[in-house]
Amino acid sequence: MFLENELLYGESFPLSEEAASPDFVIPIGKAKIEREGTDVSVISHTRNLLFCLEAAKVVKEKYGVSVEVLNLRSIKPLDLDAIFATIKKTGHAITVEAGFPGFGVGSEICAQVMESEAFDYLDAPMERITGCEVPTPYAKSLEDFAFPDTPTVVRGIEKVLSLGEWA
Repeated sequence: MFLENELLYGESFPLSEEAASPDFVIPIGKAKIEREGTDVSVISHTRNLLFCLEAAKVVKEKYGVSVEVLNLRSIKPLDLDAIFATIKKTGHAITVEAGFPGFGVGSEICAQVMESEAFDYLDAPMERITGCEVPTPYAKSLEDFAFPDTPTVVRGIEKVLSLGEWA
């Protein structure tokens, strides 16, 4: 089954020469590090990756924080090895998704981490950033309030690392 975020319809993205090749294949179940970092891991997929990458730039400029952004690329199977490896590397983790707060991808990642040895590497509780508990609104003004954005991810990073208002 293939799922895509309808809010990406009409968006354009740069395409690498490799991705433009007819032989290009993204392996199912293999996450990709979109940005290397050492202080906190931000784990996400689809549209929210854009906000995570922007937030990584903001906190780098504001606090000197090095954010690792992990692109899940597939939900089932989850690349638990990549998730655990990034958490062991940084000691802090945030999941970002547009789904509901309960029973989502972030919830499952938190549960898997808690049940693994990666839990012992966490220096602070994990943070889940999700969409609101509402149906997807079709008015753009309401849509902006219903889903995570760059400032929301920045606040999540600040919370996990005890920065800004969380210091």
